[in-house]
Amino acid sequence: MANTAQARKRARQAEKHRKHNSSQRSEMRTYIKKTLKAIVAGNREQAIVAYKIMVPTLDRLARKGLIHINKAARYKSRINTKIRLMA
Repeated sequence: MANTAQARKRARQAEKHRKHNSSQRSEMRTYIKKTLKAIVAGNREQAIVAYKIMVPTLDRLARKGLIHINKAARYKSRINTKIRLMA
């Protein structure tokens, strides 16, 4: 347990940031799942729309450091390849 006022404040801030970051990661996973679900269903148009929503989300989280830049690039590349193979 934090003993000083400064340490108590940092603990409050850390908890606030943890909750925010976990909701952001959850949102990212939701968009990835929606895109993959559209790909599995064979709906190319819906997959493209979901992909266009997913990409800025991944880029934003990578820019802010919630996920690694290469991880975002890997997700985008693999999903884009699946969408292109649907044609």
